[in-house]
Amino acid sequence: MEIKAIKTEEDHNQALRRLEEIFHAPINSKEGDEAEILSILIEKYEDEYYPIEAPDPIEAIKFRMEQMGMSKKELAQILGYSSRVSEIFNRKRKLTLRMIRNLHEKLNIPYESLITKY
Repeated sequence: MEIKAIKTEEDHNQALRRLEEIFHAPINSKEGDEAEILSILIEKYEDEYYPIEAPDPIEAIKFRMEQMGMSKKELAQILGYSSRVSEIFNRKRKLTLRMIRNLHEKLNIPYESLITKY
């Protein structure tokens, strides 16, 4: 087991190939330990070089609605007015603090997703 820091794209590819080979190794084995360490190193490299940006608030709301099978009419009950839904989705109106709180409490959308600029 030769573990080294992942510094280049080639290192990253090698680590991914090796992880694929040993992915199903037993947990308390030499290869299981190697798989765990490789996954940590790969995650660190990918977080630095391939960050995934959080969706803007509107996309987060739409995604959550889709997950829940929710209609715009049902969302209007949370936001207060049906006209607000269209205005918000068309980015003509910003979310208010009350709306953000309701969306967080009733749809379990993280505050961090709802307060970012859009």
